[in-house]
Amino acid sequence: MTAPTQQRNPWVMLALFLGLVSVVALVGSLSTMATPDVYSQFEAPSWALRGAWFGPLWTVSYVVLALAGWAYWRTDGETQGFALYGIGLLFNLLWAPLFFAGGSVRLACVDIVLLDFFVIMTVGLFCRRSRTAALLLLLYFGWLCYTTALNIAIIALNDIT
Repeated sequence: MTAPTQQRNPWVMLALFLGLVSVVALVGSLSTMATPDVYSQFEAPSWALRGAWFGPLWTVSYVVLALAGWAYWRTDGETQGFALYGIGLLFNLLWAPLFFAGGSVRLACVDIVLLDFFVIMTVGLFCRRSRTAALLLLLYFGWLCYTTALNIAIIALNDIT
């Protein structure tokens, strides 16, 4: 049986959420470093950010994601909310390796659409206990929507089969 939230140190838990999300970020970062020229090889839409912007924007989105999980935890969040949060982390973990290192832009697109779905489902569950957690996830979701649209545009513009 786990201790109630009040008996656990909230700063240790914040560090755990940041650490967990950092592992996901590290996997994504390593996969883009392994093949740094993949993104530049694609024809991109006019609204696409230059490659240098992605690192800082993903970093901010990962911090927001960790804060959302921590804010939900502080409300003694339900297991179902954490399960969806974890599934979302798994799909996030897979996206960059699929897109960059795996060379499977279409499979990465399927992955990120599934990630979008699970994040929206998680927002719904988080909102029941913490509007702050839900709003933080919505910020993260906004970035995911941009990334999803970019993934789709790259497929369309480059006639990827």
